[in-house]
Amino acid sequence: MSATVCDSPRPGRLKLFLELVRFEQTLFALPFAYAGMLLGQRGLPGPWTCLWVTLAMFGARTAGMAANRLIDWKIDALNPRTSSRALPAGQVKGTPVFLLMSASLALLALAAHQLNPLCYQLWPLAALLLLGYSYTKRFTWLCHLWLGLVQACAPIGGWLAASGQWAETPLWLGLVIFTWVAGFDVLYACQDFDHDRKVGLFSIPARFGVNNAFRISEGLHLVAWLSLWRVGATAHLGWSYALGCWLIAGLLYYEHRLLQPGDLSQMQKAFFQANVGISLTLLVSLFWELVL
Repeated sequence: MSATVCDSPRPGRLKLFLELVRFEQTLFALPFAYAGMLLGQRGLPGPWTCLWVTLAMFGARTAGMAANRLIDWKIDALNPRTSSRALPAGQVKGTPVFLLMSASLALLALAAHQLNPLCYQLWPLAALLLLGYSYTKRFTWLCHLWLGLVQACAPIGGWLAASGQWAETPLWLGLVIFTWVAGFDVLYACQDFDHDRKVGLFSIPARFGVNNAFRISEGLHLVAWLSLWRVGATAHLGWSYALGCWLIAGLLYYEHRLLQPGDLSQMQKAFFQANVGISLTLLVSLFWELVL
């Protein structure tokens, strides 16, 4: 680490690393896995399953974010929006971030081993998707869909952890998360439209323009919402889940009202209010339906 980081008190270093791996996004993603777990168990699983699913998610998310920071180090340094991040700003060096990534992958492998044989067999695929995402923007504008696929592993993994077998319902739930996350990532990438075109990075906004990117995002979110209903149909869920679906529709509408092609100033508000609201609404509606 740099002298600045080494000389700082431990709480400061901890805060720096939490910011580097975007710890709050791990909390945002946890309900995805819990939703799959509740559906796979048709109720609340035992405490050990909940613990190992939680640790698997922390391992996966931390590994993915650490890898993203390492792989995009030089790209982030060129982008005014990201140049102040810890690595390009010189606040930390690559070695501790690499060690954090490695330890997080080990935690993911350990948690998968503790859950069941199917989860352990699939963890290398999850790791490959996590580590491969950051390279996609270098060669395809479909990078947003790759990120959606990475996030879709969470509810499918939660289902497999609880049930130990495949079924139709988790695939529909995975499609919900896949299209929802990809749709928001398209909007998020609009912030870097000029930079991505200038340096030759790939994204849907850079390829099709910001206005068309908004339309594509709307289409992905429509698919996500329709897929929510298929989850309910295949899992035979009732009125409380249906109410959750309509609340999510309102939150998606709110998100698209907050952001406009000519005004992205509410991006953080869209993430922390609309997206976190959607995540929690999905989890609460399933908890009410299957546990209470």
